Amino acid sequence: MPQESGSQHSSLYSAGPIPSEQLDAAANGGLHEIVEQIAAGLYSLASMLVGEGQDSERLVETAIADAEISVCQDPQEARLSSQRSLSAAALNLIAARNPGSLDAPEGLAPASTCIDDDDLAAAGISSEELEGMIAGPERDRVRNWLASLPTTLRTVFVLRAVAGFSAAETAGLLQAHSGSQAAPWTLEAVREVFRQALCSLASQLLHASAER
Repeated sequence: MPQESGSQHSSLYSAGPIPSEQLDAAANGGLHEIVEQIAAGLYSLASMLVGEGQDSERLVETAIADAEISVCQDPQEARLSSQRSLSAAALNLIAARNPGSLDAPEGLAPASTCIDDDDLAAAGISSEELEGMIAGPERDRVRNWLASLPTTLRTVFVLRAVAGFSAAETAGLLQAHSGSQAAPWTLEAVREVFRQALCSLASQLLHASAER
């Protein structure tokens, strides 16, 4: 997997701590509560990658089963493990649905965009604000924007900004699960595609602000 320096983005659904009361519940036999919270976050992630419905439900079920969550397991690690499993399976599904849709862009050169940095904050939004948009009143607008993006932009954006994978981790997932026989994804390609998606997000936010 490509190596990368720098910090990893925080995940909206996986990196944040599970509330202590839910950890206590799991320790006292309330594992069901932990599994439910993990599953809810996984479904939201899956639906942004492959769409709402049965495909996302099956991905969540498989990821939860693969994680083999137990009372003895660290719930945080169980959540991260199930997220990695779901992301890999989602990429396989996207590639099977539309072969070539996750091919690495060829001859990609840095484009002149409104975003100079490979970071969510460069689009003028924090992880917390994006989470609020995804789960709040702006949910439909964000979902429609995501659906309008080309497959590669949408996938890289969700893996990086929502799932919280680093550019190196994202490149590794795409190399292993894009179904592509073309040139492999590189760290630079992931960063450039993410910048383009961030520029699109910034434009979307600007239009939304102008409409208010």
